Amino acid sequence: MRRVVITGLGALTPIGNTYSEYVSGLKAGKSGAGPITKFDPELFKVRFACEIKDFDIEKFMPRKDARRLDSFAQYAMVTADEAILMSGLDMEKVDHDRVGVIWGTGIGGFETTEHDITEAAGWAGEPRYSPFLIPKLIGDIAPGQISIKYGFRGVNFGTVSACASSTHAIISSFDNIRLGRADVVVTGGSEAAVVKASVGGFSAMKAMSERNDDPMTASRPFDKDRDGFVLGEGAGALILEELEHAKRRGAVIYGELIGTGMTADAYHMTAPHPEGLGAKNVMSSAIRDAGIQPAEVEYVNVHGTSTPLGDIAEVKAIQAVFGDAAYKLNISSTKSMTGHLLGGAGAVEALACVAAINEGFIPPTINHFTDDPDFDPRLNFTFNEAQERKINVALSNTFGFGGHNASVIIKRFIG
Repeated sequence: MRRVVITGLGALTPIGNTYSEYVSGLKAGKSGAGPITKFDPELFKVRFACEIKDFDIEKFMPRKDARRLDSFAQYAMVTADEAILMSGLDMEKVDHDRVGVIWGTGIGGFETTEHDITEAAGWAGEPRYSPFLIPKLIGDIAPGQISIKYGFRGVNFGTVSACASSTHAIISSFDNIRLGRADVVVTGGSEAAVVKASVGGFSAMKAMSERNDDPMTASRPFDKDRDGFVLGEGAGALILEELEHAKRRGAVIYGELIGTGMTADAYHMTAPHPEGLGAKNVMSSAIRDAGIQPAEVEYVNVHGTSTPLGDIAEVKAIQAVFGDAAYKLNISSTKSMTGHLLGGAGAVEALACVAAINEGFIPPTINHFTDDPDFDPRLNFTFNEAQERKINVALSNTFGFGGHNASVIIKRFIG
């Protein structure tokens, strides 16, 4: 079986606009939350989110090109550029027919859908729609645009599975390389959902924190007083590459993807299985695929959205999978810092696992104030401060509405 390694990384997050800035934010336990600036939220129950800061797309592409892309696709282009540059891929030498792009987004062009359709509906007489409306709102335009820019003619499509979307993109990329269909795949995910419809819709579901008086500490995974997730935005990109291909060109290798899992809860439209059955099955599947024992995993970057039901179900699953080895794990939710990037979450959290392996630290679960008696106190949730630890094997979970579960296992590369 062909081995798959990671040779490039890119990030655009509420706690850092590049991969290195993101890692620094993780180490510092930085909160990306604050008042919403993208629209006036005065009449909304939730008036805060984890937005990207100080981002100007015209630093990366001409204004004319940017206007033809929804923000989620802009974010995809920017992070893909960073990851490709970091990988050192030589565009003169790489076989463009063997390079693919697989990208995930849960919603796609939410900004475009909300703005353009609402605006068109307000016209007197015949509604006037932009000729770019459809290309801007469809989720698969992001991998399409990346391939167009670089001329990558290999496997190319988008994945949509709510909050598991970008992890499914990573898994699909992994499988295409393992099966010999590609030598390199640009993968990841992005979301730009800090818009009225998204904030209003999630708020109506009672899924989001309403801690408007203290947004920076609102995302509180595993805390007794957690009251829902905080919406985030951004993107994460990874360059996955077949090992021998990477070695032949002298690439720097940041980790090896060794196992993946995909399952369904088959339980409820939005709520997790109360015993974490789907989460248990997906982690077990990934561990089997990796050919390792549960005790070899040292860090789990959990889905950990800060919802009352979701956090409990995931912890039950971890204890069922790892048994006594669960007490030797570091567990953390980086959503406490970045908020929930929806379809982009899995990619950004996979980057956190790569950072943990290469930088020797566990990103913290910040904003912990009160222990929840429903959680075993012997578990190490890495509360409030990063912890130094040499990590060889890390697992990342992402779960989506509809009962979609996806896990990936990343290992320190040993040639």
